[in-house]
Amino acid sequence: MKAVKSCLVCLTSYCHTHLEPHQRVSGLKRHQLVEPMDRLEDRMCKIHNYQILELFCQTEQRVQQYEVEVTLDPDTAHPHLILSDDGKQVHDGDVVKELPDNTKRFTRYLNDLTRQSFSSGRFYFEVQVKDRTTWALGVTRESVNRKDVITFTPENGFWFLHFKEDTLSFKGNPAVCLPVRAELQKVGVFVDYDAGLVSFYDVEARAHIYSATGCTFSEPLYPFLNPCLHDGGRNSTPLIISPVNQTD
Repeated sequence: MKAVKSCLVCLTSYCHTHLEPHQRVSGLKRHQLVEPMDRLEDRMCKIHNYQILELFCQTEQRVQQYEVEVTLDPDTAHPHLILSDDGKQVHDGDVVKELPDNTKRFTRYLNDLTRQSFSSGRFYFEVQVKDRTTWALGVTRESVNRKDVITFTPENGFWFLHFKEDTLSFKGNPAVCLPVRAELQKVGVFVDYDAGLVSFYDVEARAHIYSATGCTFSEPLYPFLNPCLHDGGRNSTPLIISPVNQTD
């Protein structure tokens, strides 16, 4: 899994029992090894006591267990949205379709949830965002308000990144502005439900973007995508849920 091997210095190299796999496993040979040290925690990234070691420094086979197969649910899609037949792509069609206004459907914002939800454990998915001027993606709780004007914050059940005209932010209260190193092409989203963690990654750069920590989840979480407005064709490229092992 490319997104979760993004450490520049592989932390497992600090434990000398893990040195040999880094010499023979092809997926780990690129990791920069350093001398072992007594106080591993002095060099270890920690996020709210959640150690990134397990995510960043394991073999392809181990980390891929967190990848989940998700498809978009047409019953939740705003009437402007166009979904692909396989449920992997979505964009704003700039035309309101006549659709049943069921309780699941978003009618105020251009959101679409996946069919699949998660109530425990860890899961990871990737979304291709290249060639787009604006987008939003992340996870949301099941009971989120789908009909009225609301503020998109964790308090209201949304944990997500928003990109608009070269500005990237995590929509908290207040919003957190994030640096954009280069044009984002693919975003990875990792959730540890039990630890209350939502992390975002720049897949191509193999870089961590942002983590929301100390989250409280008490109901199912759904991955969600919002392609934002068509903008006269400037933002018509679909958001695409991509296989984790896909290479562009």
